[in-house]
Amino acid sequence: GASVYSASEFAAKEFPDLDVSIRGAVSIARRLQDPLAELVKIEPKAIGVGQYQHDVDQFKLARALDAKVEDCVNAVGVDVNTASAALLTRVSGLSSTIAQNIVVYRDANGAFRSRKELLKVPRLGDKTFEQCAGFLRIADGDQPLDASSVHPEAYPVVERILKQCGREVKQLIGDASLLRSLKAEQFIDETFGVPTVRDILKELEKPGRDPRPEFKAARFADGVEDIKDLREGMILEGVVSNVAAFGAFVDIGVHQDGLIHISALSDKYVKDPREVVKAGDIVKVKVLEVDVPRKRIALTRRLDDTAPAPRGDRDDRNASRGNAPRGGRDGGRDARGGGFNAARANTPPPMNNALAAAFAKAKKS
Repeated sequence: GASVYSASEFAAKEFPDLDVSIRGAVSIARRLQDPLAELVKIEPKAIGVGQYQHDVDQFKLARALDAKVEDCVNAVGVDVNTASAALLTRVSGLSSTIAQNIVVYRDANGAFRSRKELLKVPRLGDKTFEQCAGFLRIADGDQPLDASSVHPEAYPVVERILKQCGREVKQLIGDASLLRSLKAEQFIDETFGVPTVRDILKELEKPGRDPRPEFKAARFADGVEDIKDLREGMILEGVVSNVAAFGAFVDIGVHQDGLIHISALSDKYVKDPREVVKAGDIVKVKVLEVDVPRKRIALTRRLDDTAPAPRGDRDDRNASRGNAPRGGRDGGRDARGGGFNAARANTPPPMNNALAAAFAKAKKS
């Protein structure tokens, strides 16, 4: 995603004098500050939304992703005094032209002091204002309610609440005990029903609250920075990077994702890995096997699973039991020049996974 942004026209306008690589670095740093505000600057498809994203109808995919991005932006809300044109464009009712006009007006006249001032922006009329006003926030403005998600059309409802409580807006906002004691039925009218009034009361408790959960990051183990640092039996924390039909890939901080086979995702039967994990989940895993030459890492979420015996130990055990390759008379198919057993012997052993370990455990019992 960062490379897509750095080569975009938007990035060229923001940083005309910076090299493409520096633009990408700035974008990555900004994502730590406010991911949503930065990610809206690129097409959502560029982020990577699954292994099959190129196999579906691209028009329908783009439309669905754009709608989801707009839903996220509207749910969080946008500070009109700090937002970029790219972020404002994602607000319901605002086109790219109007979003740019807002930025130009803000640069020329200073910060907006109220939502009503938005009506002075060129091409932002009453209908557009009606659509976008509830999603735009103005912190420390003339009207405290402008920092909340309460739409200006619903301000009369708040005024009725203030009249009954005998409070000022600033005194009412945040007073959870008082707000919860009020009955929504007392403030309804022909325009605003009980559900809307309840939403207003809830918003007044914590105006402008961010619906996004607290950001959590996986704690990668100290000293484990490369696949060569991994040891079987290690218990690590990682982040699910992708989910496929056969299992989940997990970033454990060694520049090579490990695989949790579907059979190792849970102690219970799992039909679809997506029922158990999703991209971004923080999980605790155990290292079952590491194949450094092939850069493969087998992981399990079942921390009681034991790592399979090394290849050499398995061969020694087979030899001690007297196991020998089976063939027909005079070596059977093997004698005729590399039949089934010879082909199997020349085939590299498959990567052991939790299913193989569980099967071996069941055989022993």
